Order: sequence, then C-alpha cells, then structure tokens
Amino acid sequence: MDLHVRYEGDDDPKKCTARKLARFDLAELHRSPRSVPAGIVLDPYAEQALSPADSGWDVLVALDCSWETAEEEAFKLRGDHRALPYLVAGNPVSYGTPFRLNTVEAFAAACYILGDRAQAEQLMSKFRWGHTFLELNEEPLERYANCANSAEVVAVQEEYLDR
Repeated sequence: MDLHVRYEGDDDPKKCTARKLARFDLAELHRSPRSVPAGIVLDPYAEQALSPADSGWDVLVALDCSWETAEEEAFKLRGDHRALPYLVAGNPVSYGTPFRLNTVEAFAAACYILGDRAQAEQLMSKFRWGHTFLELNEEPLERYANCANSAEVVAVQEEYLDR
C-alpha cells in the first residue's frame, strides 16, 4: 500500500510521525492537496467506516494537520473517504485516548484492517512506543479486519463504545 500524507507542517517536527515516515521512505508528504493521489482518505469526519471491503485501492492518504483545519482539508482530497473505527492511541502524547491517533497509528490501523498486518507492524517498528499501539488495539484490529463491510465494522465498534 502506498502511503501519502497531506502535510500542513503545523506541529512539532520532533514529534511528527509523518515526517519520520517520510525520512524512512515509507510515506510521501504533500504540501498541496492537488498533488495528493486519489485513494482511501483517512478522514475522521467521513460517514463510512473503513473496512476490508475497501481493499481495492493501493493508495492510503492521511491528513497531518491541526484538528481545527482537518475537516476543511479532508474535503479537498480525492478518493473514498473513510473513518477509522474505535481505537485508542498508544503514542506518548495521546496515550489511551480514543479516536486520537497520530498519523502513523492511523496508517497502521488502516493497513491492518485492510489485511496487511506486516505493513502495519513495519510502520510501528520505527517508533519506540509503536508496539504499544498494536498491543492496546490487538483485539479490535483483529475483529475489524475480519468484518466483511463497513456496517459490520460499525457494529463491532458499537460493542466497544457500549463498554
């Protein structure tokens, strides 16, 4: 899966997971939405959840910008917009916070759900805390990856939200 990031550059460069992925040639950063190829856009405001049924694309796109501009920036990106289901952050900044994933966590979750656990593990291996994200979310990621479509993913998510 090719990884692309619509990159705003408005965060701390030392903590930016998108920049680190780019340094390892694991993702390509784009300053303009026009230069981002069409693909599955990981969009927290999307109406449909990511599921294995979305595996027809070979491009994943993430937004790396402030939450204040995320909805507007996501709108500018071409492709199928999908929201990630309930997962908790494993990074030191947002540890344990539901739905507050950083860029590498979002990519890893998407790869896992789309059936490429090896790529998810490779991405997270570049971060000291990367194993924590995969361990915290092992059960839900497995369950989401075994769903047939978005409706099933949402049903599994509801179980976690009801707890």
